Amino acid sequence: MSEEAAELPYVLGVDVGTTRTAAAVCRLGGAGRGEPEPVGLGGPGGGVATSLQLTPDGAFAVGEPGDPRWTATGFARRVGDAVPVVLGTDAGGERFTPEELTALLVMWVTDQVAAREGERPEHVVLAHPPAWGPYAKGLVHRALRSVGVEASLVPEPVAAAENHAFTRSFAGSLGVFSLGSHAFSASVVGRGLDLLHTVDGVDQAAGVDFDDAVFEHVRGSLGRALAEPVADDPRTRGLLARLRRDCEAAKRVLSGTVETSIPVHLPSGRVDVPITRARFEDLIRPHVEQAVSVFSRVATGVEMTVLVGGSARIPLIAASVPGRVVLEAAPETSVVKGAALAARRLVMGPDAEPEPIETSVLVRDDDPLLRFPVGGLEPADVEFTAPPPRPPVDITPLDLPERRTVKRVVRGLVPTGARRARDSEDGR
Repeated sequence: MSEEAAELPYVLGVDVGTTRTAAAVCRLGGAGRGEPEPVGLGGPGGGVATSLQLTPDGAFAVGEPGDPRWTATGFARRVGDAVPVVLGTDAGGERFTPEELTALLVMWVTDQVAAREGERPEHVVLAHPPAWGPYAKGLVHRALRSVGVEASLVPEPVAAAENHAFTRSFAGSLGVFSLGSHAFSASVVGRGLDLLHTVDGVDQAAGVDFDDAVFEHVRGSLGRALAEPVADDPRTRGLLARLRRDCEAAKRVLSGTVETSIPVHLPSGRVDVPITRARFEDLIRPHVEQAVSVFSRVATGVEMTVLVGGSARIPLIAASVPGRVVLEAAPETSVVKGAALAARRLVMGPDAEPEPIETSVLVRDDDPLLRFPVGGLEPADVEFTAPPPRPPVDITPLDLPERRTVKRVVRGLVPTGARRARDSEDGR
């Protein structure tokens, strides 16, 4: 990042996913089109694990999950749930609502980006699951304000459509097929960037289930050689955790090659289990067909379909979704880049945006003679121009013991890796 870019005002998009949290910025001045730029947050792949670990001194550490008794994960998908997240021991545990934890992570991301940029963002947009209604959005707005963050909320499919519209206009409706590590959704977004229809696949298999399929392939290939040592020898308990990570890595590799192997570190030595893309596709095909069936019922008559989410890289997905399909080189960043673009449009207005340019990757086009129309964007949906109304029902606080406030608990928020390094230096 150049010094000139760092001095330009910017807006921020945040995507608090089930597994990872990502951020992107858009510049509000200077030459160019205001391209969205993903921001590195210190974790693998540029984002950071969506986890908050409560430390003994009352602060939170952000990063890879630690002791499950003290670590909160998956809270963004639980917003609106009346059951609190309890961190710590049963006798003296701290209780947090999912929206409080979500707001704390958004605050941390905002602070990290502000430290990098040297100033606060002009505006923040948080992408949220499409199933959030006015009640859930009202809870999150209130939680964000309590930690000093004013933000607009945009449904994830609309953010994905915003990102797509930046490079390629669409005249009709747009299908959004979203498949991440833990969640699947099928949505339709109108040309005016309004969410017309959406279905959350609660019971639909996603990326972690594909990892499990690869793991079962390895287990079946090795048979008792894998099962017996793990069951009988406590020293090999870490083998399964390492193997699952290698299975996930093999899944990603198979998106770009036709064959790979999975290392298995048995007590007797290392064994490499081969797997082909064809074999992997056979393992996940029933899950993919089910997801495509759900999407086909929802997204009837769409002009084209955008694939988003890390698992959308799998070639079988693009080959199975009907109609015209577009896939970015990094589909896991489509939503957060769209959130940053939505923030830029909120600040500068739709008229400030230049005509789209065609840069998306066209995965398949059933009619090679067809061309994507290029035109101006219509005004944004009202949800983009103003925060959603306060919930129509009273929010009754839970009758819980008095605890520390969010602002007090959040002091000293640090990345997990940094805390470990500091503790090592202190000899603790």
